[in-house]
Amino acid sequence: MNITEAARVSGLAAKTIRYYEDIGLVSPRRGANGYRQFRPDDIRRLIFLGRARRLDFSLQDCRDLLALNKDADRSSANVRKIASRHLAHVDTRLTELLQLRDALQNLVDSCAGDGQPDCTILDALTVDYLGQDGS
Repeated sequence: MNITEAARVSGLAAKTIRYYEDIGLVSPRRGANGYRQFRPDDIRRLIFLGRARRLDFSLQDCRDLLALNKDADRSSANVRKIASRHLAHVDTRLTELLQLRDALQNLVDSCAGDGQPDCTILDALTVDYLGQDGS
């Protein structure tokens, strides 16, 4: 299977597949003409990577999960540890995003949104580092 077909089947862009090859996450064979030849196992890895990345696992986590997936003697505790660490990271980001949302909501609420040039949003974003009027 060539890269165009692999992209279609895996749901990944060809550029992404090339990148994954560059960083060693997939290693398709090369034909005599130099073209990539994706085997069923390569496609499974690409689908796995696509799903893991949609869950926002880091590339290193993906690498670790792929290694664990390939290891018949793996411990599910190791997989759980990676997923739990990632879940904690997502929870932290959610907290930060909620704080960001509250800050933006306060800015939007403080803006009159009328035809006048005064804008509390722009005022809040303007840094008066000289202690002057900004000019």
